[in-house]
Amino acid sequence: MKKLYYLKTCNTCMRIIKELDLPSDVTLQDIKETPITVVQLEEMHKLSQSYEALFSKRAKLYKEMDLKNQHLEEADFKHYILDHYTFLSRPVLIYNNQIFIGNSKKMVAAAKEAIHE
Repeated sequence: MKKLYYLKTCNTCMRIIKELDLPSDVTLQDIKETPITVVQLEEMHKLSQSYEALFSKRAKLYKEMDLKNQHLEEADFKHYILDHYTFLSRPVLIYNNQIFIGNSKKMVAAAKEAIHE
């Protein structure tokens, strides 16, 4: 599978998409227009082994809902990601059974290397 979950209103996501120079066989999914499904999230979890790794603690709602002061379990992270797109750490690239989560330079470099091997 070759898929990128992103937000087209996110400048960082758009910059990374350009930087990755994605092949045409990578499917792009704007998670605001087409919310992720339970099956898609479970696919991501299978590769990452953690819902927390997929969860964005930088989301505005994370602060607004005071989630940092709550003890969250894996089931909670899954629930929040499915409840609102902003909780998914973006972008998420699934490429040949590898997953790349987030926008750190290290993650983008690893994704770029996997794509252009």
